[in-house]
Amino acid sequence: MGQVWKALTALCCAGGITSGAIAEPTGTFRFAHDVGSGSLSSLDPIANGRILTITEKLMSRLVRPGVEGIPQPDLATSWSANDDGTVWTLELRDGVTFHDGSGFDAADVVYSLERILDPASDSPAASVISMVAGVKALDDMTVELTLESTFADLPLQLMDPRLRIIPEGSGDTIGQTGIGTGPFKVDAFDADGVTILTAFEDYYEGEPLLARMEIYGIPDEKTRLQAFLAGQLDMERGIKPLVRRALNRSDAYVVQEIPTGNWSGLVFRTDVPPFDNVNVRRALRMVVDRQEMLKLALDGGGIVSCDTPVAPSDQYRADMDCARDIEGAKQLLAEAGYPHGLKIKLHVAAVDAAWEAMALVFQDHAAQAGIDVEIVNASADGYWSEVWMKKDAFATSWGERPGDQALNEPFQSQAKWNESYFQDYTFDEKMRQARQSLDFFQRRGFYVEAQEYLFKRSGTLIPFHRTQLVGLSPRVKGLPGFKSDRIRWHQVSVDETPS
Repeated sequence: MGQVWKALTALCCAGGITSGAIAEPTGTFRFAHDVGSGSLSSLDPIANGRILTITEKLMSRLVRPGVEGIPQPDLATSWSANDDGTVWTLELRDGVTFHDGSGFDAADVVYSLERILDPASDSPAASVISMVAGVKALDDMTVELTLESTFADLPLQLMDPRLRIIPEGSGDTIGQTGIGTGPFKVDAFDADGVTILTAFEDYYEGEPLLARMEIYGIPDEKTRLQAFLAGQLDMERGIKPLVRRALNRSDAYVVQEIPTGNWSGLVFRTDVPPFDNVNVRRALRMVVDRQEMLKLALDGGGIVSCDTPVAPSDQYRADMDCARDIEGAKQLLAEAGYPHGLKIKLHVAAVDAAWEAMALVFQDHAAQAGIDVEIVNASADGYWSEVWMKKDAFATSWGERPGDQALNEPFQSQAKWNESYFQDYTFDEKMRQARQSLDFFQRRGFYVEAQEYLFKRSGTLIPFHRTQLVGLSPRVKGLPGFKSDRIRWHQVSVDETPS
C-alpha cells in the first residue's frame, strides 16, 4: 500500500495536475502503470522489471509494426536476407540523435543486441532473437545479423517492444536514465511515485506536440480507475467492460475498443503434482465453457481461444474447436488416478480485473467434474515477483506478440518465461521446423501443429483473447484506437482550453 499512497499523494498534491502552474503551453498528458515488479521496476527495456508503457516513449526499435501489424522501418530503414535466410543485412537511419546528444550508429545496434543475447544479462528478451548467432557492423550505418539457421520471419521478431536500441556502453545506467532516440526523454524517474517525461526536440520524426508526460505508479487497478474517473488521469487502459457502459453515457470520457492478441489465463505448473499428469491438465481445461467465461469476465469483449496464445488476427493462428466436455474430463481424471476428483488452490490478485471473475467461473465449472478449487487472493503489489511462476496454479496475462514469439516465450523448454515449466521435445521440434521453413504454407503448417499439440498437452488455460478498453479524457487528441506499440506518440496532444 505504501506505493499506492505515494502515487496518490503525488496526484493530489503535485499541483501540476490540478492547476496549470507547471503545465507547458503544449500540455501535459497523465497516465498510470501498475508497478508490476515493485522495487525491481526499471527503465531497462530488457530487464524483468521493465515498464513498457514508459520505455515505448523513450526508445526506438529497429523495426516497428504499422497499423496492420506489418513490419515498418524505425531505426532500420530497410532489411534483406540472403537466399537461405541465414544472413540479414539492415541499413540504418542516418542523422538520428540520442537524448544525451550522442549520434546513433551501428555500434549502438551491435551493443544493444549483443547485450540482450549475453547470458549474463539473464533477459527474457533473449528468447526473441535466440536464432541470432552473430551481430557485426559492416560500416557506420549497416549491420549484419548471422543466424544459427534459416529464419524467414526475423523482421517480425525485431518488432518486439523490448528490443529497443540504447547507447553503446549504457547498460549499467539505462535502468534509471532511460536514454534512447524516442520522442520523449526522462526528466525524473520514480517507479512507485511520479515519472516525468519531456519532449525530445531532436526526435527524428519531428518534435512532439506534447511538452510533458506525468506517469504515476499505482499497483491497484481499482485505484487507477478511480483516479481516471476523478479527472486526475487522461488515460486508463484497464477499463472494465461493465464500467464501459457507464462511461459511454457520459461526455466526460471517451472509450476506445481495440481488438488485440492480449490474453489472460490460468496456469497449472506441469512440473508439480497433480499437474504433472497430462490427463489432469487436459481435464482442467476441458471443464470450462469459454464463451460463458468470456461473457462473465469481460462482458463478451473478446474472442474465444482454444488454449493458443497466437492472436486471432495472426497469420499463423490455428482454427480449433474446444467445446466443454464434463464427462470427458471426469474420464481423464479417473485415468490419472483421481476417480473421485481432486482439490487444488488457484492464486489470483487485483492486478487484472478479469482474473477474479475467471477464477470464480472456473471454480463453478470445475466443481461439476469433481474438482474442488480454492481461490487464494494474493496482494496485487509484488504479484509478478512473489506469486507468478512461484505457486503451483495462478493467473497470468500476456500482451500480443507475433505468432512465433507468442508460442515460444511461454512454452519453449528453455524460455525464460516458460511459466508452466512445460518441457516437451516434440513441441520444441515443431517450433524449430517452423522457424527453418522458407515456404510460408509449410511454415504455417508447423505452427498450426504446435498449437494443436499445446491444446492436447499444455498446462495453460487460455480461454480468450481480449478486446482492450482504453478510457481517455476528451481533451486528448491524436490518439487513435491503435494497439499501444503502433501509436506514434509524438503526434499526441492535449487540449488545454478551459471547459
